[in-house]
Amino acid sequence: MILEYDVIVVGGGHAGCEAAAAAANMGVRTLLISMDMTKFGQMSCNPAMGGIAKGQIVREIDAMGGYSGIITDLTTIQFRMLNRSKGPAMWSPRAQCDRIQFSLKWRETLESLPNLDLWQDTVCQLVIQDKVVHGVITKLGVKFSGKTVILTNGTFINGVIHVGKNTSEGGRISEPSSKGISEQLAENGFEVGRMKTGTPARIDGRTIDFSKLESQQGDINSGKFSFLPYITNQPNLKPCYITYTNSEVHRVLERGFVESPLYTGRIKGIGPRYCPSIEDKIVTFASKDKHQLFLEPEGLTTNEYYINGFSSSLPWQIQYEAIRKIEGLENVKIYRPGYAIEYDYYPPTQLNLTLETKGLSNLFFAGQINGTTGYEEAAAQGIMAGINASLKVLQKDPIVLKRSEAYIGVLIDDLITKGVDEPYRMFTSRAEYRMLLRQDDADSRLTPVSYNFGLAKKERLTYLNKKKCIANKITCELRTLSVRPEEINGFLAENGTSPIKQTVKAIDILTRPQIEIYDFLKAIKLNYDSENDSDNLLGEAIEQAEILIKYSGYIDREKGIAEKLKRLETIKINSEFDYKSLNSLSTEARQKLSKIKPASIGQASRISGITPSDINVLLVHLGR
Repeated sequence: MILEYDVIVVGGGHAGCEAAAAAANMGVRTLLISMDMTKFGQMSCNPAMGGIAKGQIVREIDAMGGYSGIITDLTTIQFRMLNRSKGPAMWSPRAQCDRIQFSLKWRETLESLPNLDLWQDTVCQLVIQDKVVHGVITKLGVKFSGKTVILTNGTFINGVIHVGKNTSEGGRISEPSSKGISEQLAENGFEVGRMKTGTPARIDGRTIDFSKLESQQGDINSGKFSFLPYITNQPNLKPCYITYTNSEVHRVLERGFVESPLYTGRIKGIGPRYCPSIEDKIVTFASKDKHQLFLEPEGLTTNEYYINGFSSSLPWQIQYEAIRKIEGLENVKIYRPGYAIEYDYYPPTQLNLTLETKGLSNLFFAGQINGTTGYEEAAAQGIMAGINASLKVLQKDPIVLKRSEAYIGVLIDDLITKGVDEPYRMFTSRAEYRMLLRQDDADSRLTPVSYNFGLAKKERLTYLNKKKCIANKITCELRTLSVRPEEINGFLAENGTSPIKQTVKAIDILTRPQIEIYDFLKAIKLNYDSENDSDNLLGEAIEQAEILIKYSGYIDREKGIAEKLKRLETIKINSEFDYKSLNSLSTEARQKLSKIKPASIGQASRISGITPSDINVLLVHLGR
């Protein structure tokens, strides 16, 4: 007996959940296979979503009709908007979540989707015929036929866990690894590499002396991730805490280096430079006598805390002793030690921009197997793989988000065009169009796009249009309203800005950096509360109006640059183009272009090592 599906998703992590949900909501028959159905969307590392650039990604996923933002809001125990002291391009939402509830909400959501079936098992083999994937075979011997298959296996493929000298197979602590897929892909010409990540010890909150720690509360005027106004949260239920390592902690850790899998060579995989282990920190930054740590609650109904900044693979006894040298943790007990994990990944230059593999048709990759790190990066790849796998089944054109459209577009373009030499993490600095990719306008950028290909529902478009109408009305009224000196100078003095000497337009006053829109609207007696707040959209609309007014010059400039460069993206290159025959290209260019097979001149120009003269050669050859 063979069960047939349109889209088969392998793995129930953040990438797999978003991929399966997207496919099911686009109306195709979808199967999600997970090794453990109690751990959908498991927060294997810290219990938080969002952060610098990552928060923008979660808002983009939500704008397109994904669920990461909704699940986060429903399980938030603390919310903060990071970088508020900087411009709006840098504002990044971040939420602490109840880790257990997060996974439960994902399961509840997945089980509510009508086109989605679930199966608990381990996939150990792909069904491949003539370089086309037709399904999967599980450890139980069950064969599922699929028109497309999405692999989102995370750290489970040939996963190995390290704690000091102790080494064991596993994809997460106390969970088995997955075998068979890498070997089969290698036989089919895929390059397979190894990466490493890690996690810190979990500690018992009952044994923490919080009186010695610095409390870190959530925002008073809290935000949320989902653009849907009826999704709410309770964002300030538990604080986080800050403490520091010290020289004594470092001395204890250094004693364990002789048994460190990092320094004895047992770990071969490449680790994340931007999230190093504590032993890496004290070696790399030897002159520093302390490092900041964050104690993050794992949930509302547990005493478990996560020590953010203290990832380690040292022997558990060394970890335990070192932790108890930290202020506030002198008598702490641990639930489990930190560990490092090595796993297989597939260099993402082997993918098309749709996340379909170049080597095998109908096979898509998403998440950590592409060399990324982070829940948000995985979820972003998952939703795009789910969308494009579904569009292929429906025989429709794929969707590729541009770098000027979304952080998701930056992420995928970076992976496919540049490849990775370490676990990839998103930062605002990776995006050249940061003013266009703000967290506040992700719905304006992406909801209409997603609605057009059938994922975002009409209610999202309706709410978006209502918000835009309110923001436009505010902008128009400020542009036409004139303000006299006697009406406003007192307010200007209170806010530390110079008075006006003649009547001016209200919009010109709002552009001053000292003036905030909420206070200004009250001062000039413009009130929108009663008529426009039925859907709780007013706050986001007012904030967006302020950003568009104050930063219009920067936004227009970036739009102009993006439009100029857009021409290069429209010059397509056939995937069968023979670069090796162009002797006028440099040897490096011929090799890299042949490997990446860029879809456009724009993508070719972003490949490391490709020079402007190489691009000119291609343009001439293409008759441009």
